[in-house]
Amino acid sequence: MADDAGDFARSMGIATSGLRAQAGRMRVISENIANVDSTAQTPGGDPYRRKVPTFTSALDRTLDARTVALGRIKPDTSAFQLKYEPTNPAADANGNVKYPNVNSVIEMTDMRAAQRSYEANLNVISATRRMIQRTLDILKA
Repeated sequence: MADDAGDFARSMGIATSGLRAQAGRMRVISENIANVDSTAQTPGGDPYRRKVPTFTSALDRTLDARTVALGRIKPDTSAFQLKYEPTNPAADANGNVKYPNVNSVIEMTDMRAAQRSYEANLNVISATRRMIQRTLDILKA
């Protein structure tokens, strides 16, 4: 029975780490989406640069299991979008304005994937809680 309690705790801990990691991923994606049309504060300057979340895996000695966490947030080094807008205050000497290297379709696709992963981890926690409750009900009977 003690082994079952450890398995339940391990399942909850792993799923909880997944929830935290995906929540962090969604925050980064939300920031990217919020800045899709941001331009530089100065003429010819660089606009917002898309951020890319990474994940790390670590051994949780308390759980005796590998868990996931949000890792470093890396800048996307792809090129900015250039648009000819000579009247824009952010335009350079040639009338070009740099826009972020954020593609809203990609961000929305990433957001949906993160939401699905979050929901999957939430389902693991819910199922584990139901199993714990059923176990307690059996023990009471």
